[in-house]
Amino acid sequence: MSEHISFADHDKTDPRIDQATNVSLGRRGFIQALGLGAAGAAILGQSVFPAAAQAVTDLDIANFALNLEYLGAEFYLRASIGQGLSDAEVAGTGTLGPVSGGRQISFATRYIGNFANELARDERGHVQTLRSTITNVLGGTPIARPAIDLAFAFTLAARAAGLVGPTATFDPYANENNFLQAAFIFEDVCVTALAGAAPLIQNKTFLATSSGFLATEAYQAAALRTFLYSRNFLQQAGQISAARDAVDGPQVDDQGIGDNATINITPTDVNGLAFARTPQQVLQIAYLNSARTPTGFFPNGVNGNIR
Repeated sequence: MSEHISFADHDKTDPRIDQATNVSLGRRGFIQALGLGAAGAAILGQSVFPAAAQAVTDLDIANFALNLEYLGAEFYLRASIGQGLSDAEVAGTGTLGPVSGGRQISFATRYIGNFANELARDERGHVQTLRSTITNVLGGTPIARPAIDLAFAFTLAARAAGLVGPTATFDPYANENNFLQAAFIFEDVCVTALAGAAPLIQNKTFLATSSGFLATEAYQAAALRTFLYSRNFLQQAGQISAARDAVDGPQVDDQGIGDNATINITPTDVNGLAFARTPQQVLQIAYLNSARTPTGFFPNGVNGNIR
């Protein structure tokens, strides 16, 4: 029997819960809606399960990350310039999938449009660099881009977070405010995913490249959180954060952007450190369901050994 959880059931002392008391969510249902599946190696906080870690190679980790870079690049490129990655940038092993949805946004504010363009350039660069690292450093073959849903998956996620009603649609390309909220759904996840993968990486060159990716994603996430705060999307960001937290396990570590009295641009623990997510937790968010059944942003699942 599926376990259902209401955001109101969380610790009442957590200030984020006040922003999402009207949102209820089945943990399994939301994970199925997001779709970040199992990944072989398990890291919980800073601890690594050795048996699982030994079964995962640097090539597995790199190709798992490439799935997420494909997702980010295709979203930001389509939103900023109206077209995605080239055929040469998405070929590889596994089934090459189509991209559904996505279109150029008419940004009303120049700096938000410029920000979207920068995100698109960075994510395309990540795809190209990661593919090169897989080939030239790790001696493997990049995975092909899996099927990606950039249309209805955002509606599923928005419904789960309570941004729209249970039968309403959410269009991330309708305006720049929707774009910022859509980007927030998974931008923080990229930071925590890279932090979680770092202890498993053996190759020093690959580790250095991954550290560069992590820094870039953290800069992007901080800028996005700043824009959302400046536009007073405190409640919406809190609801998205609570939705992510509800599906990635019992721990309460995801954080919103603050309230009217405080600002939370850098979500850290008491030691000032960003937290990490396991590949399983990442897939639960991407597939939008706790069973890690392929759906959500990756309707046919991700490519590679970690899936």
